[in-house]
Amino acid sequence: MSKAFDSIIIGSGQAGPFLAARLAKAGRTVALIERKFLGGTCVNTGCTPSKAMVASAKVAHMAREAARFGIQLGGDVRVSLAEVKSRAAKIVQNSRQSLGNMLATAGCKVVYGQARFVSAHEIQVGDEILRGEQIFINVGTRAAIPKLPGLETVSYLTNSSLLKLEELPKHLVIVGGGAVGVEFAQMFRRFGSEVTLIEMKPSLMHHEDAAASALVAELLQQEGVRLRLNAECISFSKDPDGVSVQVGCEEGDTGIHGSHVLLAMGRTPNTVDLGLDAAGVKTDSSGYIPVDDQLRTNVAHIWALGDCNRRGGFTHTAYNDFEIVAANLLEGANRRVTDRIPARATYTDPPLAQVGMTEEEARGAGRALLIATRPMAWVSRAIEKGETFGLMKAIVDAQTKRILGAMIFGVGGDEAIHSILDLMYADKPYTTIVNAVHIHPTVAELIPTLLGSLKPANPQEEK
Repeated sequence: MSKAFDSIIIGSGQAGPFLAARLAKAGRTVALIERKFLGGTCVNTGCTPSKAMVASAKVAHMAREAARFGIQLGGDVRVSLAEVKSRAAKIVQNSRQSLGNMLATAGCKVVYGQARFVSAHEIQVGDEILRGEQIFINVGTRAAIPKLPGLETVSYLTNSSLLKLEELPKHLVIVGGGAVGVEFAQMFRRFGSEVTLIEMKPSLMHHEDAAASALVAELLQQEGVRLRLNAECISFSKDPDGVSVQVGCEEGDTGIHGSHVLLAMGRTPNTVDLGLDAAGVKTDSSGYIPVDDQLRTNVAHIWALGDCNRRGGFTHTAYNDFEIVAANLLEGANRRVTDRIPARATYTDPPLAQVGMTEEEARGAGRALLIATRPMAWVSRAIEKGETFGLMKAIVDAQTKRILGAMIFGVGGDEAIHSILDLMYADKPYTTIVNAVHIHPTVAELIPTLLGSLKPANPQEEK
């Protein structure tokens, strides 16, 4: 006999628990199914622990740089990975507990175990069958494991298993130059490991603004990370002291020898074991669940939220998925995914923040553009903090005067860029804040100056 609920939510990432609590407070009976830990990737193996470790790595870096600021420290800077992990683990545990308390207060039933559809309205968890009138899938993604020659013969790490290391790697070889790869490369280099970063393409973070991509490479090299780009023929083999990664296509390539290898080559959705066929829910060739503009799947009473729907891939977009669904179901709203402006940040130090289009995307659209750039070395706050590395950029539609995109790669850029993002949401011309008086000394105070220096750019011009 099945237990009936108004709403069943599968997965407890950044959309699931908040939607569960909101529906329960609206008077619905709600069950949330979680296979392991509350919080999903962000809380357990993503943002929360990794950004806590980024903070520890920055402290180690600043300790080594203390003399630049007139501070004399005795002895070498030594990093205890166990203590770094312990600090991060406490933050993770607090986040899990907070979510558990929220769900309990709201009156949600939490069921732990693997969920699998047995029909369009029924889900099996262990020996239990749960029946839901409405079902919301929030199962997230995990690290992709590509089929590369020799990979099955060696031990390798992902972003999840890397967090379980007890000692610092002597030489960490990272395969993949996206956000995860560059964050961990800088982090472990600052902890004291040798680091080599391998990327198949000619540049790191190739989806980002080209100028930012070049600066990321420069930053990592300045800190001692070795880069190997254009690695078109990656393969693996055992090494007496770890792993050897071959990166050249020619026979006789000696490869790169490391004590540990981290795979940072994208994500794959956690949908393969959900029994979606039994519910009639369609997936694409990669296992992601296609949804409409209000996050419904092809089955009318089933929604997919968060990373598994391929409509965002970030914590903030998953949370916004919850907001869209809750507003539409409970408030009669008509919110849509396409109302969302793309926004993201990579947490290198300094961080790289991007909203809207990159310059390359805007040029590809064939629009008449206005573009402005300013080095972070012109920002008083950056100078005072001794962190002048980086660049600001804004791209504007020359006809409408609306901001199409902006990038800040520099200290405080992940916060300051929101003044641009909010102007974009307000759908106001850039001139709205050209004469705004921002507080000195801040990073954001240069934004009016940046926008006031826009110059025409030929949309057909090649970079």
